[in-house]
Formats: sequence, structure tokens, C-alpha cells
Amino acid sequence: MTAGRNLDTDRFFAHYATMQRIRAFERAAIRAAREGLATGAIHASIGQEAVAAGVCGNLVRSDLLLSNHRGHGHTLAKGADAGAMMRELFGREGGVCGGKGGSMHIADFGVGMLGANGVVGANILIAAGAAHGVHMRRSRSADDRVVVCIFGDGAVNRGPFLEGLNWAAVYRLPVLFVCEDNGFAATTRTEALTAGPGPKARAESLGLVAAEVDGNDIVAVDALARDFIAAARAGEPRFIHAKTWRLEGHTAADKGAYREAAEVEARWADDPVARCEALLEQAGVESRRLAGARDAAVREMEAVFDEARAADWPAVERAFEDVLDTTAARNAAD
Repeated sequence: MTAGRNLDTDRFFAHYATMQRIRAFERAAIRAAREGLATGAIHASIGQEAVAAGVCGNLVRSDLLLSNHRGHGHTLAKGADAGAMMRELFGREGGVCGGKGGSMHIADFGVGMLGANGVVGANILIAAGAAHGVHMRRSRSADDRVVVCIFGDGAVNRGPFLEGLNWAAVYRLPVLFVCEDNGFAATTRTEALTAGPGPKARAESLGLVAAEVDGNDIVAVDALARDFIAAARAGEPRFIHAKTWRLEGHTAADKGAYREAAEVEARWADDPVARCEALLEQAGVESRRLAGARDAAVREMEAVFDEARAADWPAVERAFEDVLDTTAARNAAD
């Protein structure tokens, strides 16, 4: 990571504020899980914030995003409301999915976030389909949207990876694939499960232009994402392999006993939030301004936590409002 007085401090301060908001949200989500307020598994992205901020910070509201089970940070960075997200985790009225989706299926179509996904790799195929839809619309209208799909390193060993990337390459779809490689597929080290030279080589074997980046370096992520999103928007699919590290457990309930404490401590020295803060300080941003962003993020997420806890439960009568009744659908078709 380079620093200097020529750094676009406004741009990277915005990234820093996003990263602080993501971290504060994740801390609140972990608390909610441990207090029994958030049902289902909570997969926090602490340590991976630079990927969410650097990639999504280069998108516009109408662009489309697909995420995985560790998707809070991506969703926040795309512009979703933190309060509605927290209510969704709590299963309450006013959640982005009406309290029915929870953490692993969080979505907000209003900001182009088409959804997180609890099935590893499934979002890759959905992204390819969304990008093909944009591609088809371009023949009839000026649709310049781009689709971004973020998934973990475990997804590269599943069938949807091959199918989705192949489809994107064959049809030259406006899609950017981002492998957010945090070093672990759940509790197993990625290197123990992935043969060959890795995700970048696999993407290149299918004809995609691909690049590897230090996923904890916000400057590098931002620059690469900006270039690759522009190319994808022009119908040249791209692939980013962002190497980062998950600083917390796989879920809020995971104590991470499969990792040595010394290793985790050493990785905290590469914390992307701290690295961005140091970069901004070197560029002349005052410490009190940085502390203000951090404190504001904490206050915001404490407030949305309390609001979610106090929110009403959804009305029972609405339980099946948006559930497909196949029998009724068949009868209507007849």
C-alpha cells in the first residue's frame, strides 16, 4: 500500500467510513447471535471489509450485486439500510426481506442487491443469469448496468463456478466475479482442498481476464475494481482473486479452535481497517476525523441494534404472502 499527499483523501475516507460501518454492524450482529436475538447462523466478515468497500464503492445504485452467506458487508457497501438489515437478522417487521430471509438470504432490490445465498456457489449462476438478462436488454435499450458476484474460495471447487464463468465468457456478459479468499472453507484451510495454481488460473483457463490482489489493501482493491468494472460494463467479463483473511470464526458460534491464537494475532497486524486508517493519517487526515467516523459507526449500529430489538414481529397473517403456492399456481394456469 502506498501513501502520500497526492492520495484522494475524500475517496478513501469514504471507503474508511464504509469499512468502519461494516465492522460495527458485524460486531452488533455477533452480539445479537450470542444473546439469542438473531436466529440462524451469523457469518461475520471482520477482516474482509476492504473487499466490500473497494469493490462496491465503484458501483452505482442501478448496478446489480450477488453475495454469499457472508454478505452483510457487501450489502451495506451497496447502500442497503443498516436498520432494515438488522431487523432482518432479528426476524422483525421492517426487515429488508420482511423478517423471513435472515442473515444468509439478505437482499435489497431497491439498491440492486439481488441477495446473499446460503448455498455455496449458487450466486455465481444467478449472477450469470442476471448478466445475461442485462446483455439481452442491451439490444433493445441503453442498459449499461454491470453485475458483480462475490463468493468465497470454497465456491471455486463447486460446479457452479465452472458453469457460471463459462457462460459469462461464451456470451461476453457484463459481469465481474470476485473470489473473496479468506483462507478457509468453513474450518478447513483452502490450500488443503484446492488443487492446481488456484482460482485465477481456473478463470483464465475459461478465457476470462483475471488478476490477483491483496484484499486488505484498499488502494489496490479500489484501483483494480474500478478498471475491471469498467471492462465488464463494456461486455468483457473479468475475475478478481482477492486474498484476505477472516479474523473471527466461521460463524458467531465458532471459537476458531482449529487456528493457533498466535496466527490470528499476527493476522490482526494486517487488519484492512487499521491499514486504511494509517494510510489516511500519512496523507494528512486528522486523527480526530478518523476517530469521528469510527465512533459514528459504533453509535449508528448500537442504535439499529436497539431499534431492531424493540421492533414488532411480523403479523402471522403475512406468513405466506410471498410464498409460492404451487397448487394455486397450477389451478390458475388451468
